[in-house]
Amino acid sequence: MALVKYIPWHRPASWPEFETFSNRISQLLGESWNTPEPTDTWLPAVDVEETADEVTLVAELPGMLEKDVHVEIENNILTVRGEKRKEQEQGDEKHRHHVWERRYGNFQRAFTLPRSVQADSIQAVFDNGILTVRMPKAPNATSRTIEIGSTKRKK
Repeated sequence: MALVKYIPWHRPASWPEFETFSNRISQLLGESWNTPEPTDTWLPAVDVEETADEVTLVAELPGMLEKDVHVEIENNILTVRGEKRKEQEQGDEKHRHHVWERRYGNFQRAFTLPRSVQADSIQAVFDNGILTVRMPKAPNATSRTIEIGSTKRKK
């Protein structure tokens, strides 16, 4: 009779147990279980920062050209879209892919702009795979503190 370690069901499984499970499934189903399939969609990483004077959006678009990126504004929504094309030799059967992690295809990101942004003054610059969109705020968009007063009611 073999001894089997008792593991109570109420205890959540630890990471090594999941790793063991994944390895066993991979042995049964092959490597397709463990390897994510490449897709035709991807989303670039974006940072949005705000200062007293402007809102700045910075998007990482590695390997893309300026002509493949479009920035539009409509109904106070800023849209960044484009296509990252795959560089591939046509008809070359000598190359086999062993790992395919880079993403290609169309993307679109949309951001609702704050009312304080001057849509007519938005500027976009593309340099070395980095898109920077500067959105200046209106001069009257600064915040102010409002004093709270008290009123006495007459009885």
